[in-house]
Amino acid sequence: MKTTNRPLVLAAVMLAMSVGAVEATIVATAMPSIAADLGGFSKYSWVFSAYLLMNTVTVLIYGKLSDIFGRKPIFAFGIILFLFGSLMCGLADSMDQLIFFRLIQGMGAGAMLPIATTIVGDIYSAEERAKIQGYLSSVWGISAVSGPAIGGVLVATVGWEYVFWANIPLGILALLGVLIFLQEPKKNGKPVIDYTGASLLTVGLVSLLYFLIEGGVGFKWLSLTAGILLLTAVISLALFVWVERRAKDPIMPFDIWKNKTILYANLVSLATGVILIAVSSYLPTYVTGVMEQPAAIAGFTLTAMSIGWPIASTMAGRLLIRYGNFRISLAGGIFLVTGALLFVAMRPEAGPWWAALSSFVIGIGMGLTSTSFIVSIQSAVTYEKRGVATASNMFMRNLGSTIGVALLGTVLNTSLLNYFAKSGEGYDLDSINSLLTVDSREGLGADTLHYLQEGLSLALQNVYTVMAAFALISILLIFGLPRGKGERKNVE
Repeated sequence: MKTTNRPLVLAAVMLAMSVGAVEATIVATAMPSIAADLGGFSKYSWVFSAYLLMNTVTVLIYGKLSDIFGRKPIFAFGIILFLFGSLMCGLADSMDQLIFFRLIQGMGAGAMLPIATTIVGDIYSAEERAKIQGYLSSVWGISAVSGPAIGGVLVATVGWEYVFWANIPLGILALLGVLIFLQEPKKNGKPVIDYTGASLLTVGLVSLLYFLIEGGVGFKWLSLTAGILLLTAVISLALFVWVERRAKDPIMPFDIWKNKTILYANLVSLATGVILIAVSSYLPTYVTGVMEQPAAIAGFTLTAMSIGWPIASTMAGRLLIRYGNFRISLAGGIFLVTGALLFVAMRPEAGPWWAALSSFVIGIGMGLTSTSFIVSIQSAVTYEKRGVATASNMFMRNLGSTIGVALLGTVLNTSLLNYFAKSGEGYDLDSINSLLTVDSREGLGADTLHYLQEGLSLALQNVYTVMAAFALISILLIFGLPRGKGERKNVE
C-alpha cells in the first residue's frame, strides 16, 4: 500500500493556501484599472464582497463534506472551481460578469483553505503539528497581506487579467501534489448528507452577510430590505439549529462546541477577524490621507503586519509543546491589545514608523493566536470531526471580518458625517477622496486640507477605539481556554 509523501503534500498544501489567501486581497490594487476598463464603479465593493461572501458561506459545508467523503475529493472540487473562476474573471468584459465569477472563485476557496489545514492535521502527529501549523499560518499571513503589492506589480507590467490568471499554474501544481502524494483511509458505508441543514445554513448566512455588507450602502439600515434580510437570516439559522440537533449526521455537529477549547478559540477568532479587517482596510487610508505619505509607504506599514505574523507563527510552533496552548494564546492576546492601543494613540505627527510598529505588533498577536487555536482545535477532536472543527475556526474569523467591514464602515462614516455637520459647510464623504493622492491634495487650500485631515483622523481614531475594544474582548475570552501544557491526543 502506498504511503503519503508528507513533504510533497505539505508543499502542495502551502501552495494552495498561499493562492487562496493572496486572491482575497490581490484585487485591491487592480481595481482602479479594472473599473476603468469594465466600468460599473458603483459595484466596486462587490468585487471584494462576492469572494468573501461565498468563502464564508461554504467553508463549514466543505469541512463537513471532507469528513464524509475524504479530503482529496473535496479539495480537488474546490480548487478546480477556484481555478475555473480565476480563468473566467480574467475573461470578464463587464463588472457584473466579474462579480459573478468572483462568487465562483470564493465558492472554491471555501474548500481550499480549511481542507489544506485539515490535511496537515491528519498526516502529522500532535507534537509535529504545532511546528507545521506555524508554517501554514505564516504562509496565510504573508500571502494575505502581500496580495496588494503583487497585484500592483502585475497590473503595472502585464495587465489586470493576470491578477487572476497567475493563480492557475500554481493551483494546478497544488492540486496534482495532493491527488498524487496524499493517501487517505478508505471510507466505509453509505454517506448520509444533511441537505436540509446545508440549505438552511446557506440561506441564513447569505442573508446575514448580505445585510452586513450592503447595510448603510445599498440600502438603509432601517428599511424594508434590511428587515426582510435580517428576518430571513434569523429564521433560517434558528431552523438550522433545530434541524441539526435532530439530524443523523449533521453538517455542524453542535457537540464540538461543548468543548471549551473549540468554543473559546472560535469566539476569539471572531474578535480577531474584526481586528484584522480594521488594520488591513483603514491603515493605508490613515497613512496616505492624514500623514500625507505616498502609497508605497502606506504599503510598507501594512507589510509590517505580514512580517510579524510569520515570525510569531514560527515561534508559536516551537513554544506550544513547551508552554501549552493557553500561555501562547494569552501572549498573543497581550500583543493584540498592545497593538490596538498603539493604533488608538497614533497621531499624524508620529509618522509612518509608528504605524508600522503598531501593525507589526498586531501581526505578532495574530501569528501567536491563529497557530495556537488551529493546533488546539485539531487536538481536541477525532479524525471524523477534524474537518468541520478546523472549518469552524476559519468560518468564525471570516465572519468577524465581515462583521468588521459593516461595523467599522458605519463608525467611520457616522463619525465623518457628524464632524461635517458641525461645520455646516456642505462637505460630504466624497470630500475625503481629495486627501488620498498627492495631486488631489495640491488642489486643496491649506485650511480645507487641515479641516479634512482632522476629520479623517478623528474618525479613524474612533475606528481604532472599536478595534481596541475587540482586542480587550479577545483577551478576556482567552481566559476561558483550558489551562495546562499537555495536548489531548486522540484515538484516530
